[in-house]
Amino acid sequence: MKIRKDITCPLELTHDIMRGKWKPIIIWSLLEGKSLAALERSIVGISQKMLLEHLKELQEFDIVRKLSWPGYPLRVEYQLTPRGVELREAIVILQRIGSEILAEQGNGDAHENVGN
Repeated sequence: MKIRKDITCPLELTHDIMRGKWKPIIIWSLLEGKSLAALERSIVGISQKMLLEHLKELQEFDIVRKLSWPGYPLRVEYQLTPRGVELREAIVILQRIGSEILAEQGNGDAHENVGN
């Protein structure tokens, strides 16, 4: 993840952390904790390598936490932290605006329940 060196506004930092195609979708998908496999299945088109990379970056900024349980088979789950829940609330607003724009363009039916 590339973070600007000369940040002049907190929004620049948040933008740098959330930048990319997958991070908002990962956060959207983590309303409830999910295993890596369940998360990968819920995000169409993401590779496991990309998912793991983004999850690691989101963990670095306390947006996502990784929980592991001992035993075999290894059980791992990813959850949103309180900060991640706040970011998800912002993503909900962005999703709603996107749905409104799609509806205005006559495409609302196909995307009405995406992510719900």
